[in-house]
Amino acid sequence: MSGRPDPLDKPAFRPGLWRELRDAFLSPPRPLSCVQMEVTSACSGRCIYCPDTSLAGVWRSRAMSAEVVAALWPLLRRSLRAHLQGWGEPLLHPRFFDFAAFARRAGCRVSTTTCGLGMDEDTAVRLVSGGLDVVAFSLAGTDPASNGVRAGVPFARTVEAIRTLQRIRKARGGVHMEIHIAYLLLADRVEAVTRLPELMDELDVHAAVISTLDYIAAPGQEALAFTPPITPEADLRAARALLEDAAVRARAAGRGFHYALPGPVPLPVCRENAAHTVYVDADGTLSPCVYLNVPAAVPPGHPGDRRQTFGSVLDRDAWELWNDPAYADYRARLSAADPPLACRACPKRYEENGRN
Repeated sequence: MSGRPDPLDKPAFRPGLWRELRDAFLSPPRPLSCVQMEVTSACSGRCIYCPDTSLAGVWRSRAMSAEVVAALWPLLRRSLRAHLQGWGEPLLHPRFFDFAAFARRAGCRVSTTTCGLGMDEDTAVRLVSGGLDVVAFSLAGTDPASNGVRAGVPFARTVEAIRTLQRIRKARGGVHMEIHIAYLLLADRVEAVTRLPELMDELDVHAAVISTLDYIAAPGQEALAFTPPITPEADLRAARALLEDAAVRARAAGRGFHYALPGPVPLPVCRENAAHTVYVDADGTLSPCVYLNVPAAVPPGHPGDRRQTFGSVLDRDAWELWNDPAYADYRARLSAADPPLACRACPKRYEENGRN
């Protein structure tokens, strides 16, 4: 830390007991469900499907400043959750735990998603004592071979990280925290998901959230995605059957298992819940979701050329940005028959929830 005052330590950011009680019992419901904060876009992994890898020459690795986090206070005070993760590995940020504490002071539940490379006992202790209620670990397979696309992030290392956090959580009575697996289902290795319930049992994780590849970072990666109408319906049915079977087995063991796959037609809703969530990149720029704000100089015509931003919290009050007519209109159009061009072909518009 330099000799300058810490932007996060202003008295206005420390609500007193009376204000906390008033907010808990007398304030109206918070209008936002989540503020997703890209604390950093830097990552040590080189997953083949990530734009950090395929766009390495034009990728912008940057870290969120305390000034940006402080400027998010108006949004955080109106949000139920702050999720600290974007296009990078959040635990690389030296002030990750300060940012998590700041979001908790704003009254948010706080969660994160990590690859696990930086997990050790000290980090695990700080995660548990820091009050995070969900820590998710990224996987794209259930053994070293199927997870091999996550170059630089060995399967064994992620499993070790989960075990470390689980051991510390139990030793310290961290009943407030759930450990999840954030599982990326790739179309060329769907069978690996059949082993996920057993892996969940082995690691005693609370839940798995299965997603598919929604952002095509380079030409040719369409084969890894479930993209209507490119993906044959027979392939979708087969994947859905595998997921349904895995879900039954996981839920029978008392574990959460959440998934979605694209259907044949778009739905009148954005599964990213952009009407009630906001993505803030490391520079403080607002977007409806992470896919519309990739930190790279993507050339025109590139499959990932979909950038849509609505101002920076360093230039204007964050809540005013959220309510700006242009941003509000964009969110409203996501539920219309003719959504914005950048979102029109997004797989998230086609996704149907799995059976409960």
